[in-house]
Amino acid sequence: MSVLLTGGAGFIGSHTAVVLIESGYDVVVLDNFSNSKPSVIGRIEQITGKPCPCEEADLSDGPLVDAVFRRHDFDAVVHFAGFKAVGESVEKPREYYENNLIGTLRLIEAMTRRGVKRMIFSSSATVYRADNPVPYYEDFPLGATNPYGWTKVMIERILCDVCAADPGWGAALLRYFNPIGAHPSGRIGEDPNGIPNNLLPYVSKVAGGELPLLHIFGDDYDTPDGTGVRDYIHVMDLARGHLLALGYMRDRRGAFPFNLGTGKGYSVREVVAAFEKVCGRALPVRVDPRRPGDLPSVYANADRARKELGFTARLGLDEMCADAWRWQKRREEADGATAE
Repeated sequence: MSVLLTGGAGFIGSHTAVVLIESGYDVVVLDNFSNSKPSVIGRIEQITGKPCPCEEADLSDGPLVDAVFRRHDFDAVVHFAGFKAVGESVEKPREYYENNLIGTLRLIEAMTRRGVKRMIFSSSATVYRADNPVPYYEDFPLGATNPYGWTKVMIERILCDVCAADPGWGAALLRYFNPIGAHPSGRIGEDPNGIPNNLLPYVSKVAGGELPLLHIFGDDYDTPDGTGVRDYIHVMDLARGHLLALGYMRDRRGAFPFNLGTGKGYSVREVVAAFEKVCGRALPVRVDPRRPGDLPSVYANADRARKELGFTARLGLDEMCADAWRWQKRREEADGATAE
């Protein structure tokens, strides 16, 4: 089975590529490398021992995307590509709507022309309204608090409408919670451009000496230790969720949303303590005021994914931190060949 991974050189895409290749899929990566590095492809090949063809293209370039589909005979698409920084989306809303929505529409057009009607979509827990209680269920009301989240809501709506209009279409809408960790080999992991937006890459860079201290935004929430609680999931578990979703969608049509999380939350201080244990030292921390829009607690109800996909997260916080630290140390030794 041949699968196209848009944005497949990125953090989640590269780990999913590894899992799919190791499971016997023929994988082709499409990436414009705006927030990833071409060297990731070689690292995927090193881990799997198999080739990983790559097409450098931007999804907004319709003719170029069409040419990619003419060169390959795809059975399905896993769609990761898109801008993804929440804060940046508030500063640059037009760019986010243009890139994420138009790119997806061009992709759907190319798929339809070639008769490829199965997609696994990289969605997000940001699609849920802020006033929903925890844990989040898939049938909760949708409504984002930032342009990035709204692009995910809109793309889900587009895919639902495409599936309703064409009974041959099928899409799994995978709503990620907070992916962290890295491949256990230490060859690929999360390496965001600039100062990280997410907690664990920030913690890793503080532990590695790249940043002076960790900022904790708020320690007066109504949570066990006052810091925000999130549903952190190991990226390898998340990658396995895509493998299961591809199998699930093999003979199904229509749109199916799934939460991919552990079903429990860890606080910021719990994550920091776990990372201190694996790196062997205390990390400098400063408590700052809450950030506008941050919620006290966000975590998934993962029952649907367990029952329908057979998905259960296997790796805990200790493994997430240990693999992230291994990646950080190996990345420091490397010559800049990193994954996103």
